[in-house]
Amino acid sequence: MSESNPTSTTPQGPLSGLTVLDMTRVLSGPYCTMMLADMGARVIKVEQPGKGDDTRGWGPPFQNGESSYFLSVNRNKESLTLNFKQPEGRRVLDKLIASADVLVENFRPGTLERQGLGYDAVSALHPRLVYCSISGFGQTGPRRSEPGYDAVMQGEGGLMSITGPGGGTPYRLGVAIADIVSGMFAAYGVAMGLLARERMGQGQFIDVGMLDSVAALLTYQAGICFATGQAPPRLGNQHPTIVPYETFTASDGDVVVACGNDTLFVKFCAVIEAPAIAEEERFATNKARVENQDALRPLLAERLRTRSRAVWLDALKTAGVPCGAVRDLAEVLADPQLIERMMVLPMTHPVAGGISVMGVPVKMGSTPGSVRTPPPVLGEHNSSILGELGYDAAGIAALEQAKVI
Repeated sequence: MSESNPTSTTPQGPLSGLTVLDMTRVLSGPYCTMMLADMGARVIKVEQPGKGDDTRGWGPPFQNGESSYFLSVNRNKESLTLNFKQPEGRRVLDKLIASADVLVENFRPGTLERQGLGYDAVSALHPRLVYCSISGFGQTGPRRSEPGYDAVMQGEGGLMSITGPGGGTPYRLGVAIADIVSGMFAAYGVAMGLLARERMGQGQFIDVGMLDSVAALLTYQAGICFATGQAPPRLGNQHPTIVPYETFTASDGDVVVACGNDTLFVKFCAVIEAPAIAEEERFATNKARVENQDALRPLLAERLRTRSRAVWLDALKTAGVPCGAVRDLAEVLADPQLIERMMVLPMTHPVAGGISVMGVPVKMGSTPGSVRTPPPVLGEHNSSILGELGYDAAGIAALEQAKVI
């Protein structure tokens, strides 16, 4: 199984042989379980009969009726429709939990506890289970019961306050970063929980809050606030502590320049044929450039406007100055570098037909992750999963008739 053969069905990843019960929907949870599935885990996605994950209805665009949003984060999974509020559905779920190594859920705190499916109740029967809960504000604290949505978390977590033009309107990032990073931290937590289980012989509860996850991203911006006692301002594409480290407009498009030290700044000024700028005392060190960036930026911008993006990038790269183009997604997804590293992969979906998905960014030498199967059709694996649990054709038909599945 390798990314060069994305339809392979024989997992070899580090989580091969483990089963994850995915009781999540939308993005944070599905992103977590997709990461686990990419690394070889068997992921059984439990969905609401007749509707499924909310994102199955999010669009357009749709590909033959299948939401491109759903397709983007649910590969390598099996879909089981199940109404576990019904007694027979609950029996099915109990059997699934008994056979699982990991359970991931992102219901609002308290929802599963009221149904006898919280960690305490489940772990009493299955002490080796690694149980991960993702929620907006975590399982504790005065805001634990509030719902968590990405846009809200970007605002509440401070990201919007430092994103956007200086003095202008706060911006939300163009991807649901709060959801995605929460899913990544959850996958990290599950992996650590599985490692701890190997050492201690028992599972544990993992509590991931979206607000916590967003706050963890603040890093050096939080450090500035800690050091100064003041909230950092929005700076557009400029950096608060490195100059120049931003975008400039060439004659035909935008470029990004990242001069992380004084030597690189000298090289940059030489390329743009303005070596005298680097020699000025007010620009000679990074500290001085940060303090005088309002004076420096117009000088650099004036030079960059004189030539095309391609000319500047070629010269800067030759000189060893970190730089790049500001590309749209169509350009990015066609990049030979990403194609070579199997980060854009074609697949055949049973309904949508030919689709493309993003590849696995973590390249492991001996136990590689992989993209093996397309995102599932709603309830696609009902018969196979229930068959493994001991249900025959008549029993499965009865569950369908009762609208349990």
